[in-house]
Amino acid sequence: MTNNSQFKTCQNTINQLFANPVRLLAPMEGLTDPLMRQILTQIATDLGRPYDWSVSEFIRVTQHVLPAHVFYKYVPELHHDAKTTSGTPIHVQLLGSEAQLMAENATYACELGAPAIDINFGCPAKTVNSHRGGSVLLDEPEVMYDIISAVRRAVPTHIPVSAKIRLGYTDTSRMDDIRGAIASSGADWLTIHARTKTQGYKPPAYWDKIQNFNSLDIPVIANGEIWTAEQAQNCMMQAGTPHLMLGRGAVTRPDLIANVDHGFVRVDDKNPADKTLLWQDLIAHQIKFLEGAAKSDVVLVGRYKQWLGMLTKGYSEAQTLWEGIKREKNKAAIISALQTSVR
Repeated sequence: MTNNSQFKTCQNTINQLFANPVRLLAPMEGLTDPLMRQILTQIATDLGRPYDWSVSEFIRVTQHVLPAHVFYKYVPELHHDAKTTSGTPIHVQLLGSEAQLMAENATYACELGAPAIDINFGCPAKTVNSHRGGSVLLDEPEVMYDIISAVRRAVPTHIPVSAKIRLGYTDTSRMDDIRGAIASSGADWLTIHARTKTQGYKPPAYWDKIQNFNSLDIPVIANGEIWTAEQAQNCMMQAGTPHLMLGRGAVTRPDLIANVDHGFVRVDDKNPADKTLLWQDLIAHQIKFLEGAAKSDVVLVGRYKQWLGMLTKGYSEAQTLWEGIKREKNKAAIISALQTSVR
């Protein structure tokens, strides 16, 4: 196959992926792990609006090409055509600062079955940034270019390469340089969390600043502070893109994706009327989470309490349950309390 025909094949893939507005489940370290991805993508599929794809938690690249078991740990879906049990594709996200090493790991991920490679320039974690990974590289657009272009050259041309960024590190003063690096790098699309690293996750998100990247000749996906269907619509309007990545809002309200593209009526700010997944409908999914494989009960209980704490922002029943089990360590007792939480 010639380079031109390979490029055409890749472009056809991109055109197919973005033929309609895409809705993605965000990569969130320590939150959207394989078990959570399985649950959330299944709910979305059951509600009739599957995620177009999800992105894995970042896989840290440091000194060598990682062994297969590391990729399988973070993305066990690679054993199953890189899809969750509900059929949602999972793209593999890498984080690192050495261009050649990132390229070699990306190539190996593709050999293991990764359908696409995403590169993390958005993680705000202090430990990650102090080791020159994630959002700290937004202050080094030339390094961003080196990494993306090296990965793009190394990865088979028919496999897309994307990047996820924030608006900047300490401020937005380097947005033009970042945009230039992305434009020259060969990235197939760009996801933007509409805050700087220093702004963290504190509201608001500056969706309008995403428009600064719309001159790129690639799709742009907006992300950040989308908790409701109304905010999703406002984000798309202000950002000037129809494409969205849903993060914490999708964990708090697993039915958010089903509401984004449907009409909604707000009763008031705290009680939106656009709910399609009732608490009783969510119970079976929570039990399935607690019965997840390949994790100890201690880990599962801790992870479930993390999720339940987030669900309290979306469901009053979750707050009641939380008060009853927050000190409980026995998984069976928590499942019993969950089963009776609507009686």
